[in-house]
Amino acid sequence: MANWATTANDASARPAGWSVIFFTNLQREGAGRMAIDIGKRQFSVAAAFAIAITVAAQPALPDSYPSRPIHLIVNYVPGGTGDIIARLIGARLTEELGQSVVVENRPGAGGTLGARVVVNADPDGYMLTVAQTPEIAINPYFMKAVGYDPQKDLQPIALSGVVPLALAVPANAPYSTIGEFIAFLRSTDKPLTFASGGVGSSGHLAGELLKLKLNNKLTHVPYKGAGQALTDLVGGQVDFYFPGLIAAMPMMRAGKLKILAIATTKRSPAAPDIPTVAEATGISNFDFTLWAGFFGPRALPAEITARLHTAVNKIIFEPDIKARLQDNGVEISALSIDQFSEFVQGEIEKYQSIIRETGLKSE
Repeated sequence: MANWATTANDASARPAGWSVIFFTNLQREGAGRMAIDIGKRQFSVAAAFAIAITVAAQPALPDSYPSRPIHLIVNYVPGGTGDIIARLIGARLTEELGQSVVVENRPGAGGTLGARVVVNADPDGYMLTVAQTPEIAINPYFMKAVGYDPQKDLQPIALSGVVPLALAVPANAPYSTIGEFIAFLRSTDKPLTFASGGVGSSGHLAGELLKLKLNNKLTHVPYKGAGQALTDLVGGQVDFYFPGLIAAMPMMRAGKLKILAIATTKRSPAAPDIPTVAEATGISNFDFTLWAGFFGPRALPAEITARLHTAVNKIIFEPDIKARLQDNGVEISALSIDQFSEFVQGEIEKYQSIIRETGLKSE
């Protein structure tokens, strides 16, 4: 920018109306006053220019949000807990917000690949993620160089549901109760495999804790999400798996697998007759869930965050959505944004403790 106080003879450097002000001030107050007046105008115009640059660098005002489709990233393959919840709520968000909500699956690296997409997105509310336990509470502190810190780089929006994990086995497995399964684990010399939705997932840690307590010959088989893991479990390619209850219940009802136990310290209201692993084993800290929540980039404007938060909390308590979630074991609650942040912090601490207990190292 030209220095208007030192280029008074250069017409091209002057702002509009400057010559009139200059002449008037010269007549009324003399050259000394003129120099002060010019200095003030130089400062005022420069300040206005700086403010204009600052405003232009900010995200667009959210008054008309959303004005185009919203992309909702799921960090695993279709068919798992997060995918089911994202599609169920996403369909209603389309109606609630008046714009399409497009669910995209971007699996890889224990859920961190898709999360990085959102971390690096413009904070305008058009790129969000339904993230789950692994990519928020486990893998950023377990895997090497995931490329983000969820507490610094992501903005919590709303908790959409907490799902107990379930101990599932193939329909033709030789055991039909948790007692029979535990007795088999303790007595067999046969190498057994357990699936997970990915390295560092809560299902992975559940299997590792069972391995530590009951049978050190268990071998972990990671997949890129629950959909693939469930397919191989049903086909007998793996011996057991801890999927989210919402993904396992329909297959149990269809006779494709057996659910032997719930992996939380309390029984699920959706399946009150199924005991917990803690009941059967005495492992008091056997408490594994797979929760799903909406997140955006950290600099997401507060107005957009609040609108999305209100919309998601409204949708999960609509009678039809609430029934579909709760009937399949999803626990819902209307947490505030601050409460959701505190929940995430608690989950991080919980899983760090389990990782230390098992001695698990990143694969």
